[in-house]
Formats: sequence, structure tokens, C-alpha cells
Amino acid sequence: MIKTWTLFIVILFPLFAFSQQQPTRLVSKKDSLIPGMSTSIPFTLQNNSTENKVYDISVITSSSLITPILEKGEFVISSQETSVYLVPLRVSTETVQGEYSVTLNIIDRSNGLSSTKTSKIIVSASRKLSLTALESPEFTRAGETIRASFLLKNNGNITENLILESKNAIVDHDPSIILGPNESKVITIHKATNPELRQNEFQNLNLSVHSKDNPKEDQTIYISTQVISVQPANQDIYHRLPVVASLSFIGMKNMGVYNDGFQGEIYGKGSLDKENKNQIEFHAATHNPIELNTFTQYEEYFVNYKRGNLFVHLGDKTYSASYLTEFARYGRGAEIRYHFNRLSIGGFYNRPRFFRDIKDEFNVYSAFKIRKESEISVGYLYKMPMKEESNARNISQNAEAHLPYAKGQFKISKHINLSGEFAYSTTKKAEGTAYMAQAEVNFSKFNGNLTYMKASPQFAGYFTNTNTFSGYFQYRLTKKLNVIGNYMQDAKNFQRDSLFLAAPYRKYLQYGIQYKYLSNGSIIINHGFQKYQDRLEPKQFDYYERFFRVSIDQRIGIFQVNIEGQFGNTDNYLIGFNGNSSLYAANVSFEKFKTSFNLFGSYAITSRYQLQNQKQLYYGARIFSKFSDKTSVSLFYQNNYIPEEYFKDRNLFELLFHQQLFPGNELDLSGRYSLQRGQIGDKDFIFSMRYTWRPNIPVQRTAEYVSLSGNVGNLGIKKTEGIRLMLGSYLSITDKEGNYVFKNVVPGNYFLEIDRSTTEINDIPTVVFPAALPLTDKENVFNFGITTAANIQGQVQLLETENKSLADIEALQSKKGKKKRESIIVEAVGDSQTYRKICFVGEDFDFTYLKPGDWTVKLYRNGLDKRYKISTDQFQFTLKPSEIKKLNIQIVKQQIEIKYQQESLKVGYNEIKNKK
Repeated sequence: MIKTWTLFIVILFPLFAFSQQQPTRLVSKKDSLIPGMSTSIPFTLQNNSTENKVYDISVITSSSLITPILEKGEFVISSQETSVYLVPLRVSTETVQGEYSVTLNIIDRSNGLSSTKTSKIIVSASRKLSLTALESPEFTRAGETIRASFLLKNNGNITENLILESKNAIVDHDPSIILGPNESKVITIHKATNPELRQNEFQNLNLSVHSKDNPKEDQTIYISTQVISVQPANQDIYHRLPVVASLSFIGMKNMGVYNDGFQGEIYGKGSLDKENKNQIEFHAATHNPIELNTFTQYEEYFVNYKRGNLFVHLGDKTYSASYLTEFARYGRGAEIRYHFNRLSIGGFYNRPRFFRDIKDEFNVYSAFKIRKESEISVGYLYKMPMKEESNARNISQNAEAHLPYAKGQFKISKHINLSGEFAYSTTKKAEGTAYMAQAEVNFSKFNGNLTYMKASPQFAGYFTNTNTFSGYFQYRLTKKLNVIGNYMQDAKNFQRDSLFLAAPYRKYLQYGIQYKYLSNGSIIINHGFQKYQDRLEPKQFDYYERFFRVSIDQRIGIFQVNIEGQFGNTDNYLIGFNGNSSLYAANVSFEKFKTSFNLFGSYAITSRYQLQNQKQLYYGARIFSKFSDKTSVSLFYQNNYIPEEYFKDRNLFELLFHQQLFPGNELDLSGRYSLQRGQIGDKDFIFSMRYTWRPNIPVQRTAEYVSLSGNVGNLGIKKTEGIRLMLGSYLSITDKEGNYVFKNVVPGNYFLEIDRSTTEINDIPTVVFPAALPLTDKENVFNFGITTAANIQGQVQLLETENKSLADIEALQSKKGKKKRESIIVEAVGDSQTYRKICFVGEDFDFTYLKPGDWTVKLYRNGLDKRYKISTDQFQFTLKPSEIKKLNIQIVKQQIEIKYQQESLKVGYNEIKNKK
């Protein structure tokens, strides 16, 4: 019922306001009205006769959604008087934006003459979308599909063209829908869960909606469902150490001689305790039955241990004292390091395995940290030769050598780092020195580094009688344009392990610009010179070359393309002539069908080697295909290599196949043709079959098994015997008394579930299932009962008042359109359970399989027309087992009460005459 005071305010307040306006203003005014409001429209009436007039007035509008509160009335106006007649209107919330007319039909009682007056009104646009979660599961089992429903309603007065999206689910509707004013639609989404889920997890699903005309105003709603694993990972009560063990059969045909055999290998790395305080790493590889090369594992044994500030290593590794004294020496020995707060001390003993001139070497050092990124180190290295020979090719490496050294690194500022080293060596017959300095700068637009090293002729360290200089810089002129340059001069004399051949001596300078013309494309233009000299005998090349190079890198769709061209003039010192050299290269890579492809090729006409204008063509491809997570194949082919790369092992053809047989067990097959280091034309064939086992070795027990027991109480059902309960991957069946027990359960968080196939269809537990149970104690108890489910049934009815029935609603709905049926939302709330349904007026509804107990049913309007109201919007009751609760929900039409004043109210104004 609308209160009297409200009606007075609605009608009289505009009346007072308009009574102060000029007549022309009253006639021409157009209000911008908001849907859902009530307002008054003024009409100016004038009596130019000499008699008082009484008029019968009726009001009509151009839309059924705009209704006059007073459709008929009478109006008395004195002679020669102008007055205002107010028409109170109600604008329905469904009224569409636009211009409408209000017409006043006037009949003079004295003579029956009629006239009309029309006023235009404007209803403004109102955009208001609501998105509400209707129904979603609290729990679901892995492998099942999560389904959720949402109510999308257009509470505005304009038709919306809406876009539906979900980032992590599938929308079960067209992504674009059209929703008229006051129209609603139930939107459902779904997502399939992984049946192989190894542990329980929450899945969050969302639904977003926005207007195509206004994409920035986006509404998003989330629901959360816990997915219960049906194949949970075996939770372990042990802390385990990852270990990889393998057995390989390797065969090789080397220069016509065939050798084969088995090689075993075991590797492990991890912690010995769950706190990760004791870290260990070990590796053992047995004797390699074929010639040592890059593609097979050589014999190696080592173990290292780390705890806190202590590190200990025993066995094979690449030992290093400092850059100048012993940069990298692979051997068998031992090393220990310990870190105090700022001070570190350590040392090692090493017997080199691939360097004949040194028998043993010992090193000790101490480092002091000045600041977080600055420290100074001093150390001493002692080298013992294999045997002393006065006529040795290098006397510094064939005599006992003592090498004290000092090094440091300093962070001068945020952008500048400096480092350096000085070393001194002494033997029985000579002394030597060496030093190295390095600077690095890193600014927002400029970065670069410089390194210089020099060793005297008698220095007995890693470098002897050599110097090297290298530098690099990059300056960013703009976001797309960079200036770059680098210079490199290799060291000539250094004591490398015999396992590797020396790379060619290089000395080069190049500088140029890099321009990023697109986000996925760039070009580099370089100019400079390069000198390459073979260190091996007989020499294959020795040249000096000035060049100009252009390189373009571009992504085109799925293709990554690199094209390079180089033009130069070459001085060939090996043969003694001068000529031109040009090189053209291309590289294309892409991914398709779970396979990556890389195709490359180059063509050159050079004067670098034995012939002038020698033509060279190189091409190849690499293909890697991953058929599944368990199976992959790799194929590589290259027809040949440039002579500058012959110091290393080179693959000409390679085929690799990997297959996971079952978890933790793998099989690898490989075959390759290769060129060994130092060889140019002799090809070798190597094949391997490798079986790998990945066990996790238990090293510490971290927990004790627990148990869960309880009783299933019979609260009016047929029986509690034979009910199957599931706790993760554990199963239990109740006995005659309803008792159950789970033994030897790994501690953790679980969900207890009931197999509904072992109970009656209407049996329901007294607690919410699945039941979340944290099992931490050694013995855990959980009791619950099973009773019979209850139901709620009801009907949404229009209450008949004053001989009016459901036809009122039907008539209203006919005005709004056939699709716009009046409905309400019915919500049933129990103990930790909530259910919602959209119920249409005149139809039945029900809630089934409800747990007995206290329930509250709440009713929501869901956009029900304001002319109607819900008699009782909340019910509270207690459901008993097997009870069917009947509810009668009544929708009643609100009556409007209008009270008139005892005396008439006249509103007028005085005419103002312009005086000249």
C-alpha cells in the first residue's frame, strides 16, 4: 500500500515548483525521466471567457508502460484566469529509452465542447546489469565436470548486446546474447576436471559479461569448487633422495676398428633430511668402452656434501684456483671450503687426468668479503711436475712451481664493477708474473666491459708468455636503434687439458648498428676485420679478412627467419695471395604438430683456405617431435662443417629416440655419424642403447601412519551394515553395528566420502559430505549418523483479491512481451547448505534430498513488477526425516490509496506586462 504522504510529495511538490514558472516555459519543458520513478507533468489551462468553467479531464499516454495515477478528474477555473493542471505519472522500469506523449482530453461541462493538449516527455537511458551465482557444487570428484549456473538480468531500459566470457571454463551458450529491458537469462558454464589429479585442489571458475558497446564496464563473478582426487598420489612418510641409475650398451666404429661394451652410471642429488640442511651430490660412471668423445660419458667418480657454511668434495671435477694460476684443470682429488661471517677459507688437492705435465697440485685460499658484492682473496698454488727434465719444451711446466696470487672484485657504484688479479710464480730456475684487470659498466643507455691479461715468458701458471685483450660496448640511441662494437684477441699460450683440442687463434674487431624496425624484426649492420690462425699442424688456414656484414632477423607468422650476408677482402697467409670472400646464410625455424623444425644453409665463395675463390655449400636440418609426454624423436643432419670448427667433435647425422616405459623407467636409443676432433674426412659411427631407472631412495622417516575409526549411527534407516566409505585411495566397509576403521593411513588432509550405491536412495548423512578431515593424531575418531532425507514442495500463486486472479499477471506479462515471465528466486538455507531456484508465478517448485533439521526459505523479487508484492518473504521450520514440507507462496497486487483534500488547491501566477 502506498502511503498518503508519499502521494502528496509526488503530486504537490512539482505543483509548487511549476506554479512559479512562466506559461511559455511550462508549455515547452521536456523532462528527462528515469525508469521506475513517479513524476508529474504540468499542463497550462486558460479560461478566456467571462464565466467560470468546470472541465472533465481524462489522460492517455502513448505507452502502456507509462500510466497516469489519476486517469480522470475535474478542474474548475475562474474567468479570465490561467492555471496549471498536474498529471501524476508512473514510469515503469521496463520503459524503453525514447520520447513519449501525454495527452489531456478536456470537455467543457457547460457546452460539451472538447479539446486536447499534448506534452512530450523523454525517458532517459538506464543501464544496469546484474550477475548472480545461482548454483554450483561445493565438492566434485576428479574426472567429473563442474557445472555452475548464474542469473544474468538486464535491469535497465535499453536492449543490451552482451558478450559472455570465461577464462577458465566453457560457456554453454553463444558468446554473444541480446537481452531486452527487464529480461533475464540463466547462464551455465562447465569445466572438465583431470581424472588423474594426484591431490585435492580448489578450482575457481568465473564468468564475465560486458556490453559490446561498453567493454570497459565488465562484471565478473567467481565460484569455487573443491576437486577430490580419486587417484591420489601415494603420500610418503619418508624423505627421499632422487637418484638416476642407467646401463648403456655403446658401440663405435673408429677408423675401421669396431669396439663396444657396457657402461653403468648412477647419479643422485638432493638432501638427506626434510629440513634440507644436509645436501649431497654423487656421480659414478664406469669405464667408457670406446674412444673418448663429446657424445659419450667418460669415467668419473665423485661425491660432495654441503651443510650450512661447509662444503666438501671428493673425487673427479674441474678444479680451479684462479684465472691466471689454474683456470680449469680436470682431475681426481679433494676440496674443502668453509664460510664464516665475512671470511672464507678453503683448498684442494688435484691429480690431473688429462694433462701429462703435472703430477699433483695443491691450493689453499682465503677470501674476505668487504661488502655484499665486493671481496678480496689471497691464495697459494703448488704444482708438482710429473718429472723434471731440463730439456723440456716448457721449463716452467716441468719443475716444481710455487704460485701465490691475490684477486678481488669491487662494486664501485650501482653501475660500475671492477675486478682483477695478480699472480707470481717461482721455480728452481725462473720467476714470472701475470696480471689481469677487468671493468664492467651498466647504465640505462650504455653498457660494456674491458678485459686485459698479460703473462710473462717464465710465468708457470695456466697462461705463459701471452697477453689478451677483449672489450664490448652497446649504446642505445633510441628505443629501436643501438650502436654496438666488440674486440677480441685470444691468448696464444695456455695449458689446456689434452681431452680437448685448442680452438683457432682469433683476433677480430667489429662495430655497427642494430635497428629494431618492428617488434618482431631487427637488422644488424657490421663492419670490421678478423684474423684466424690454426694452432694445429699442418695448418688448415691462416688469414686476415676485412668484412662488411648484414643480418636480418624477422618473425613471419609461425616462422622465425634469419638471413645473413657477408662481403670481405681476404689476405691468405697460408698460400700467399689476396682475394675476395663472400658468404650467404639463411636459417628458418618453426613449430607445427608438436614438432619443431630448424632448417639452415649457407653458400660461400672464399679465399681463406687452399684455393682462391673456393666454393663451399653447407646445409642441414634439425627436427624434434614430442609425440606425447612419454615419447619423443630428434633428427639432425649437416653435410659438413667449416674448417675453423675441426678442433671439436662434430655431428653429421644424429637420430635420438626417447620412450618412457612406465613412471621412473626410460629407454633411449641413439645413432650418429660424426667427425672426431682433428679429423676432416674420416667419419665414425657411434650407437648407444640406454636404460634409465629413476628410484627415489628413502633416507629419513618423516611421519608415522595414523588410523581413522568411527560409527555410523542408524537414525531410522533400514541398515548401516555394508556401507562403503572412501578416504582418498583407502576403502572401508561398515560392520553390523555400523563401525568402520581405516588403518595405516599417511597423515594429511582428507575427504571422507560415502559410496551412494551402498545406501538407500533417500538415505542422507547427518553431516555435510564429503567431510573434510585433517588426520594428524595417531588415532582419529569420526562418528556420524544416517537418516532419511526430507523434501520441500510448493507453488507460487497469485492471491485472488477483489475478483482478480492470475489474469492480472498474464495481462501484465502481455504488455511486457511473451518472453518476460514474472518470477521470483526461492532460496533454501540449511546447515552449511544453500540451494536456489528461479520459480515462475503459477508454477510448482521443489527441493529434494534435504538433511532433516532447521531450514529457512527466503524469497527474492528477481525483478517482480512493483505493482505486486510477496505476502511472506521468509519461512522458518524444522524438517523431520521423510517429511514433505508444503509451502504456499502468495503474490498479491498492491492497492493504491489516494486521499483528496477537503478544499481545492489553486495554483496561478500574475501576468507581467512589459512597459516601454
